[in-house]
Amino acid sequence: MRPRVRFPLLLVVFLACAATACQPAPVAPADAAASSAAGPVDAAAADALLAHGEYIVRIGGCNDCHTPGYAQRGGDVPKAEWLTGSPLGYHGPWGTTYASNLRLTIANLDEAQWLAYTANLHTRPIMPDFMLRAMREHDRRAIHRFVRSLGPAGTPAPAALPPGQLPPPPYFELVAPPPGAPRPERQQAAGAHQGQSPVQ
Repeated sequence: MRPRVRFPLLLVVFLACAATACQPAPVAPADAAASSAAGPVDAAAADALLAHGEYIVRIGGCNDCHTPGYAQRGGDVPKAEWLTGSPLGYHGPWGTTYASNLRLTIANLDEAQWLAYTANLHTRPIMPDFMLRAMREHDRRAIHRFVRSLGPAGTPAPAALPPGQLPPPPYFELVAPPPGAPRPERQQAAGAHQGQSPVQ
């Protein structure tokens, strides 16, 4: 019969403590601390992006067409009324277009869809779609974040009309000169040169 090996009580306690120390520490408190530390930073970044979006919309001329009465009221329009589209038509050789309700458009597009949409936007005059395509992704993301924060409001703008169809008022009519026609200032300059005496 093999002799039994007896461990001193102190050695057993030491081994138990060592085994406990080798176990992975609970991660929940660390995660909670990290979340609480990152929370204010994330909130500050979100607020900054929102403010940047409002700034771009305000100074980029978005309200001039997409907010009814914005120019007539000198920009003194509450944000609750911004970007709801306009019944004012823009009539020209391309037909008639209306500034769309961006609040409804963006409500139906998540951020990734908006970024893809604006990066490839080609639409009718008088919308300067080339400006959106040239914008940095950060700026387009900020616009989406701001307009989305306003929430959906208003009704869809009237549908575009084809060339040759006269729109109901109100509308702006943009008359383009025929292709190849000289510009008025060039005609005036040419007339002025013709009336001048040659230099002696």
